[in-house]
Amino acid sequence: MLTLECLGNVKSPVHLPDYNPLDIKAGIVHFGVGNFFRAHEAFYIDKILKTEPDWGIIGVGLTKGDHSSKKAALFHAQDCLYSLTECAPTEDRSVRIIAALRDYLLAPQNPQKVLEHLSNPDIRIVSMTITEGGYNINETTGMFDLSNPDVQSDLQNPENPQTVFGYVVEGLRRRRAAGTKAFTIMSCDNLRHNGDVTRKAFLGFAQARDPELADWIARNATFPNAMVDRITPTVTADIAKALNTASGLEDDLPVVAEDFHQWVLEDNFANGRPDLAKAGVQFVTDVTDYEHVKIRMLNASHIMLSFPAILLGYAHVDQAVKDAALKQNVENFLTRDVIPTLKAPPGVSLQHYMQSVLSRFSNPAMADQTLRIASDGCAKIQVFWTQTVRDLLLGHKDCSRIAFGMAAYLEMLRGINAQGQTYTTSEPAYTAEQEALVHSDDYAAGLKLPAFDAWRDLESSALDQKVIELRKIIRTQGVLAALATLPT
Repeated sequence: MLTLECLGNVKSPVHLPDYNPLDIKAGIVHFGVGNFFRAHEAFYIDKILKTEPDWGIIGVGLTKGDHSSKKAALFHAQDCLYSLTECAPTEDRSVRIIAALRDYLLAPQNPQKVLEHLSNPDIRIVSMTITEGGYNINETTGMFDLSNPDVQSDLQNPENPQTVFGYVVEGLRRRRAAGTKAFTIMSCDNLRHNGDVTRKAFLGFAQARDPELADWIARNATFPNAMVDRITPTVTADIAKALNTASGLEDDLPVVAEDFHQWVLEDNFANGRPDLAKAGVQFVTDVTDYEHVKIRMLNASHIMLSFPAILLGYAHVDQAVKDAALKQNVENFLTRDVIPTLKAPPGVSLQHYMQSVLSRFSNPAMADQTLRIASDGCAKIQVFWTQTVRDLLLGHKDCSRIAFGMAAYLEMLRGINAQGQTYTTSEPAYTAEQEALVHSDDYAAGLKLPAFDAWRDLESSALDQKVIELRKIIRTQGVLAALATLPT
């Protein structure tokens, strides 16, 4: 097991922290301590702690259950240490031990301790990776969804919250009462204008709880927009064993990521920030063009590749991108449907970016799971494809490729691939009525699912008919036959 006590026994070439973890104080509370956070935000923070030791991180988990309890126990047993293995497409790799996470709290076990940290003046940033669908925004109304049962519980029991919204707003209420400055609320999720979405969500909750408190938060807290990028696959037991064999460590919480990483961050902080520019973060006044490129090219093509790849039986992204037909479809999608309507940030070539994306997908060391990429596809489609779909429909352009992606998504939801093997998709909890749409023999039924809500205000009958046509071909002749019908 990896602990502070055993750091002295770690052998080269594993890189150790260049600071004493015991000297680090917490300046950040982070909700959602998953692999991406550990390979991204914590990785960047780790790089600056030698010179800025007041920016350590307190991690918070919100979910109940045996898995969550086991995860919390492992963090505590390992003194919140873990190894990060960075892998290049050339198969070069490096391993470092990250010590930026200085405590981990499972909120259902100790909610008051979480609130104590949020009230502490030393905490100046609250960050989160709660997934694209975690912000509780009703896609039809565009507003914070107050009907959510957990949200209702928090509004009725504000001092014993369950949601991230309840915790953060109660923490801010206590800071206001104590005369303490508000903190920055920073999203690290793959959302367009993620800071703006975060502001809408937290102020929506706060307004329902206490309009005066909401006004104070609006005036004193900030919600910077950010673009985050790093491919970080799930670590299975077999992958963890292989990582430890290669590193010589006994780490129960190893993480693996590609060697590429990027963080473009709006310089909009309420209560100070670390000098993350020293770690490679790009601070800008407007992240819009950067996030559009990343979301509409990398993220959009990731699911465009993975939905049909699952149907073909490809478990990993690098296998899928080696399929010439799937790769060509992604290239056509980016070149013909996406790039013509994108504005490149200064110094960025969109063609070079596309080639970089395909190279990153081909990295065999990632063994990135297509099912992981396809998980929560409903939310991802709305975030990653909406602008492209709307541009195509408004411009009366060919919609064949996006229709193929939609058809592949709907067929993927049925849970059986071309070899007759079954698998389990990770989607939000559909209602019984929506589950019936997923499994209906009517090829048009699935078009009523919420994944496609974001362009219902536009004339889309031709797109819908194309989806139906391609679903029939996929179901009866296979994915490759459907691809063969698309314009070249």
